[in-house]
Amino acid sequence: MAKLVECVPNFSEGVNKEVIDALGQAISRTPGCALLDVDAGASTNRTVYTFVGSPQAVVEGALSAARVAGQLIDMSRHTGEHPRMGALDVCPFVPVMNVTMEECVTCAHLFGQRLAAELGVPVYLYGVAAREESRKALPAIRAGEYEALPEKLAKPEWAPDFGPPTFVPRWGATVTGARTFLIAYNINLLCTKELAHRIALNLREQGRGADQPGLLKKVQGIGWYLEEEDIAQVSTNLLDFETTPLHTVYEEVCREAQALNLPVVGSQLVGLVPKKAMLDAAEFYIKKENLFILEEEQKIRLVVNRLGLDSLSPFHPRERIIEYLVQAGEVDGGLVAKPLGAFVRAVGGRSAAPGGGSVSAAAAALGAALGCMVGLMSYGKRQFEELDPLMRKLIPPFHRAMDEMVAMVDADSRAFSSYMEALKLPKTTPAERERRLAAMQQGLKTAVGVPCALAEKVGAKMLEAAAFGAYFNVMINLKDIEDEKFKQAMSQKVSRLLEEAKQGSALVLALLEERVA
Repeated sequence: MAKLVECVPNFSEGVNKEVIDALGQAISRTPGCALLDVDAGASTNRTVYTFVGSPQAVVEGALSAARVAGQLIDMSRHTGEHPRMGALDVCPFVPVMNVTMEECVTCAHLFGQRLAAELGVPVYLYGVAAREESRKALPAIRAGEYEALPEKLAKPEWAPDFGPPTFVPRWGATVTGARTFLIAYNINLLCTKELAHRIALNLREQGRGADQPGLLKKVQGIGWYLEEEDIAQVSTNLLDFETTPLHTVYEEVCREAQALNLPVVGSQLVGLVPKKAMLDAAEFYIKKENLFILEEEQKIRLVVNRLGLDSLSPFHPRERIIEYLVQAGEVDGGLVAKPLGAFVRAVGGRSAAPGGGSVSAAAAALGAALGCMVGLMSYGKRQFEELDPLMRKLIPPFHRAMDEMVAMVDADSRAFSSYMEALKLPKTTPAERERRLAAMQQGLKTAVGVPCALAEKVGAKMLEAAAFGAYFNVMINLKDIEDEKFKQAMSQKVSRLLEEAKQGSALVLALLEERVA
């Protein structure tokens, strides 16, 4: 599968539309780069671009935009609410799909080296790409901002990682690095900049200093005022949204604001957001308010409403959630995107994949879908009103299983393909044969992993059929695996799961017999 890296360059221009457009065109015209989002801010005088591509392509795209910035942006005239130190202020590389963090570190190093060589500007490394512990945090490098650079560059301890230790007035300095997905999230307040900053200091991890840390881990924060919207904002960066989720930041700002008698009037996501961050927030509000919502689209709509994400501008999920954008750009939607007839013909084709694992996953998805259908047809009807609490418990697992099984249709096909690719490896020399055999063994282990995971999840006749299919799919592939310990453990596990599925099916069918008797 294709490797995908996200690059999020922040340029110090948020007002001049011609410059903003020129930078975007430089990225979008770079072969292999897909520009997903452009977020310009007049008060911050800053534009955040988000684009994806292969590791090589995103480096070229960032360099193309940097060359344009070198011609069109003059930092000696720049002012804005956001901290900054360069025309291209910061340029992080983020792993999205089939890419390791190490590969993103390589992207940052290559980009920094080439940027410094081509434009003759100082470049610093931060995040995972940093060579020194003191440079891991972006605020530490950017302390003093552009105005402090002449003095800072003269100090040996602040010599740049790439480029000359000299002040370039038009450019300033650039920071590049590798990091996990960062969410730029701002909460709107009707108050002064100072009050917003007071809340930011209370919440951000850094707090007011080492002796007064803030409440929220992995969160950076600052308070500022947006003149064009006539509101203040607590502006935050969520460095790890699983440590501190979106809804936690919003709720804590609301709590702090309430203590100061300040109104919160929605919030704003800058750039893109991972789908999981939105769904985690949805689950929080569903639990908090005892709601019953199943569909992903409705969960996203709930979050937009509860966080007020459309308070400053419309929030279109298909344009703001990174998985949706990547999905939209894919030419091949996989097996599950095919019409049923085409899927059946693909299974019947002269190829080992898709095969039994994908068919078992499809059968399991249909079994879970039938369970979900029956539950939804009962839920909310007056004659079955006493069953509503039970249905609220039973329907979500069926719905989740349905989605998980659909994903496994393609996952199984991809897993077996890794074995098929290993078969094509060269086998002329002893070393090549050894590498090929190792790759084949790993491919087979991967191939049995998906149907085994499927067997863990399924158990009624349609689901029992899926469990049988998953069982035999595992056993067929196990016979060629030489790792006896792995074979025995996997065989025992899948046999146990099949027996559980058979017993579960028998119990369900017995209950059904009682009902229809």
